Amino acid sequence: MISVSNVTMRYGSKLLFEDVSVTFTTGRRYGLTGPNGAGKSTFMKCLTGEIEPQKGTVVRPRKIGVLSQDQYAFDAYRCIDTVIMGNKALWAALEEREIIYNKPEMTDEDGSRLGELEGIVGDEDGYEAESNAAVLLQGLDIPDELHERKMSELQGGQKVRVLLAQALFGNPQALLLDEPTNYLDLESIHWLQDFLLRYNGTVITISHDRHFLNNVCTHIADIDYETIITYNGGYDDMVFQKTSVRTRIESQNEQREKKIAQLNDFIARFSAGTRSSQVNSRKKEVERLATSELARSNIARPFIAFKMDRPSGKNVLEFENVNKTYTQKDGKVEQVIAGFTASVTRGDKVILMGRNGQGKTTLLKALLANGPGIEEKDVSIDSGTVKWGHEVSIGYFAQDHKGSIQLGRTASDWLHQFDPAATKEDIRGILGQMLFKGEEGLKKTDALSGGEAARLLFCKIMLQKPNVLVLDEPTNHLDLESINALNQAIQKYEGTVFLVTHDQDLIEEAGTRIWHFEGGPTSFHITDHKGPYEEYQQQLAIAAK
Repeated sequence: MISVSNVTMRYGSKLLFEDVSVTFTTGRRYGLTGPNGAGKSTFMKCLTGEIEPQKGTVVRPRKIGVLSQDQYAFDAYRCIDTVIMGNKALWAALEEREIIYNKPEMTDEDGSRLGELEGIVGDEDGYEAESNAAVLLQGLDIPDELHERKMSELQGGQKVRVLLAQALFGNPQALLLDEPTNYLDLESIHWLQDFLLRYNGTVITISHDRHFLNNVCTHIADIDYETIITYNGGYDDMVFQKTSVRTRIESQNEQREKKIAQLNDFIARFSAGTRSSQVNSRKKEVERLATSELARSNIARPFIAFKMDRPSGKNVLEFENVNKTYTQKDGKVEQVIAGFTASVTRGDKVILMGRNGQGKTTLLKALLANGPGIEEKDVSIDSGTVKWGHEVSIGYFAQDHKGSIQLGRTASDWLHQFDPAATKEDIRGILGQMLFKGEEGLKKTDALSGGEAARLLFCKIMLQKPNVLVLDEPTNHLDLESINALNQAIQKYEGTVFLVTHDQDLIEEAGTRIWHFEGGPTSFHITDHKGPYEEYQQQLAIAAK
């Protein structure tokens, strides 16, 4: 159990939350929600002990598991050791024991200390540490051959999974997970969901994955109105309850305001007359009916709408026998895309899904190799043919989207170059749609956060009005409100979409066609299912029987 009493935190002059008291009970799984900037990560750091609250106290159990956000902090260590470091007491004992054993000669004091350390190692299940860590790594799709490698040799997504295993190691009494699904593929997300559903301790997780929150959470702790309110159920349950409560208060206030207006009218007409007792009683009634002041919500919802200058031809893309290899850091060449052939027609919304490292981004870049208006680096094929259709125009959101934005300019100036005919009001309006309010459009592109850079790139795409969208993991830096807005925008879009995502709601609700990447280097293939994800799942279930 984790208990928070009268905690207040400010960021500069901005009040994040005030006098918050909340208990996170053992056996329950809490989603910590709120828009970007609401204070989720700050509150999480208070819970972990990384920072102290400016006011109030936090009581936490002795052993907690925390997902590290610094992917580079453990680069010098083996993967297996990085996981074991999740149990700080055990790791400290193992390190000190190693130092003593490496001494040329041991003193009696060293021998006595070794006995104490062996006791700690035994109490913390240290003799099974490597095998227990290996089980976690295997569950998160880190193969055995990588367990002895240094963290510096792993790809970004693999590092995240090792750090997740670190948080889960040692049977902690509470798990504090800040964006645990970032960079995880769908299978790994499902594994994590199953693990958390079986976990008996307290779970507190920040996530922008609505499907994950709905599947995992028994409660939602929502940061809004400068406080934290706990709701029963998952994310959708919280939204319904929150909306219902606010609607009821607003309705009550509206009725009160009408009654107050009637009373004030009576007071104004008769205050100078002989009905002073009735006037005084009505003044007291006005005081009693004083409107409950509604705190202002800090939720901001962007408005995303993808429109087209003109439609493309019926046949948007045809490609045949596309092959693409990838050269690894050690110089080894690996076949990633092997002889893939398909055709895409206007209006298809293709979801590219599969485990990380199986070639989804590589295929997108291969198809963009001769795409009209595409000037991105590293877009090419080794062999095969790619033919884009008549009147195709492409809006591209790269996975490394910050690299697509030129530095040293204001957001407004950078955006204006994509439609020089647009007025300043047009640019200001489209920036406003994506929550760049007032002078925020003058912010330098160098200073943009990941979420701001993503929203600016959507501004560019909306300004260009393409008839084909190529979106490579666009949700990684978006909050829940922005992801929901993107989901609705894709569903309403009349053009063609290629979308790489691990967000299950997007996969289920936005896609009309699935390209499923499966297998390894020698058994690689892409299943092309011409239909939505639910239908594809049904086919897989029938095939498995």
